[in-house]
Amino acid sequence: MNLDLINEMWSQDSIIDPDNLHEESIKTPRLHAKYHELYNTVLLLKKKEEHNHKTKYLERRNYYNGKADPEVYEDDPFPYKVREKDSLNHHLDADPALQKIRLKIDYHDAMLTYLESILKQISNRTYQIKNAIEWQNFQRGF
Repeated sequence: MNLDLINEMWSQDSIIDPDNLHEESIKTPRLHAKYHELYNTVLLLKKKEEHNHKTKYLERRNYYNGKADPEVYEDDPFPYKVREKDSLNHHLDADPALQKIRLKIDYHDAMLTYLESILKQISNRTYQIKNAIEWQNFQRGF
């Protein structure tokens, strides 16, 4: 699941056929369920990455403090122990493993924001269809 796929799906699903407005109104609950399910899936993926971030953060903090298992330093040597809190925060902020997880969390946030806007559009869909029906009836002289 990615943002491009969601965008592609919404590009197709957002089209309202003006000649079949009654059928379009029936689609609304299905669309809401579809995108709400996607929203929940992405939210759970984000929660998983947040958990991964906390775990990796503790691991990397111990690494920079010199408190990690000695085997860790054999594979990835670090020549000194970081004692100052500011310096430790700088190392953690620049850590590639933590940055990678943070990027995933930010990407999930972007998908959630987009899905929230789609769900708002779907909530307004009934109103849009109702207005289109009224406009068609007005044009016919009803």
